[in-house]
Amino acid sequence: MTIKEKQQELVEEFAFLDDWEQKYEYIIDLGKELKPLEETKKTEENLIKGCQSKVWIDVEYREGKVFFYADSDGILPKGIIALLVGIYSGHTPKEIIDSDFEFIKEIGLQEFLSPTRANGLMEMTKQIKFYALAFQMK
Repeated sequence: MTIKEKQQELVEEFAFLDDWEQKYEYIIDLGKELKPLEETKKTEENLIKGCQSKVWIDVEYREGKVFFYADSDGILPKGIIALLVGIYSGHTPKEIIDSDFEFIKEIGLQEFLSPTRANGLMEMTKQIKFYALAFQMK
């Protein structure tokens, strides 16, 4: 499945949810399904700066694809990073770089987050693009 297809699937899933309470519950459930990051990977180097909660993202590059692993000490940020990992993990650097984050606007996520959480979301997306750019050089 392409990144765009995954994004579209998520937009459609959110469209079925009636209100933001249900959408938040869905995001939190995504976080509960995220495999916890090993404690040894919860380092300062893997910490995303600018998030209200602690959010770590680890990355692996193999067979031409980027794989993301993440965790957070907050339930909502953990769900948000799980959502992003689910969409971008397992794709080539070029696919990640060429993708956009319009789906975030389409599901209305950013407008329902507090300013500090919206900033954290932006930092998460920047970090994903940064890793893709770094691996594209290989």
